[in-house]
Amino acid sequence: MKLKKAALLFAAAALTAGMAAGCSGSQNAASGSVEETEGTPKTSESGDQTEASRAAQTALQTQTSGEAGEDEENYDTGDATLDDPRNQDEIGEKELLVVSFGTSYNDSRRKTIGAIEDAMEAAMPDCSVRRGFTSQMIIDHIKRRDDVSIDNVEEALDRAVKNGVKTLVIQPTHLMNGLEYTDLVNEAAEYADAFEQVAVGEPLLTSEDDFKAVIQAITDATREYDDGETAVCFMGHGTEAESNQVYARLQEMLRAEGFENYFVGTVEAEPSLEDVLGSVKEGSYTKVVLEPLMIVAGDHANNDMAGEEEGSWKTEFEKAGYEVTCVLRGLGELEPIRNLFAEHARAAADSLTK
Repeated sequence: MKLKKAALLFAAAALTAGMAAGCSGSQNAASGSVEETEGTPKTSESGDQTEASRAAQTALQTQTSGEAGEDEENYDTGDATLDDPRNQDEIGEKELLVVSFGTSYNDSRRKTIGAIEDAMEAAMPDCSVRRGFTSQMIIDHIKRRDDVSIDNVEEALDRAVKNGVKTLVIQPTHLMNGLEYTDLVNEAAEYADAFEQVAVGEPLLTSEDDFKAVIQAITDATREYDDGETAVCFMGHGTEAESNQVYARLQEMLRAEGFENYFVGTVEAEPSLEDVLGSVKEGSYTKVVLEPLMIVAGDHANNDMAGEEEGSWKTEFEKAGYEVTCVLRGLGELEPIRNLFAEHARAAADSLTK
């Protein structure tokens, strides 16, 4: 696929169910949320992989403006030095750029985004795997707090050009084909003439098989809780875009496959917390398990879901009389999810050889 043709295909992909293209023999990667998000000015579909409550967003914006110091961050997110930012030069001719929304939760970033990147590297050893985050606020926060530099997408693309990359595969860690995925496709199209071949892989939930694979992964991971007395509730981010329908579709498919004790909701859209709580109340459950349906377990998981503040999913279910267990685990920690992203990246790479 030559560059000018690639640019046209990128634009078309933004309006379809996603694009499967890639570098032959290369590696792959995967928010979001994208984590999911922290301080994003718009709704994120990263997971996934989005992780910012309104309060957290305000706090991050305040810190960014210099009105508050880093010493006011009263939580420990882990050792940033254990995570590889994948911003090295000497890339070679084939690159797999893994694009995530990002998260400033260091341990979760390593266990999710970092683990996805590692899986891509193993699956596509002919490609150099590099990282790009779409949230500049998270990038700046990590740099200021931990002195760790992570490329934004433009910086990552410029690095690829400077290093003489000829075949570029971009694999997002987005949960769905929504606004952020479209933005990524459009940004990649602007660089189409800088490379001989460019392809963008599909988000996590694209095909029917993708939905089935994700259902298998999350139900296997929570099987110990599916005892008939426990409602297993997954919290996604949600978006104002039409792509928000993936949550309802996931719920419908869970029901169709016999997982009657599983419920799906969102922080920012529909189904809402109230919807999920209402559905749970229709059953005879005494216990509730809460887990994020996001690539990372960041601010949304720690605060909107598991937080002790009024209005969190945890406190609302407890007020309703349920015994609540919170599982702070991002989707990226699950091997089948990482493998699915790797498959998408390989498909993108294989499309360049056809």
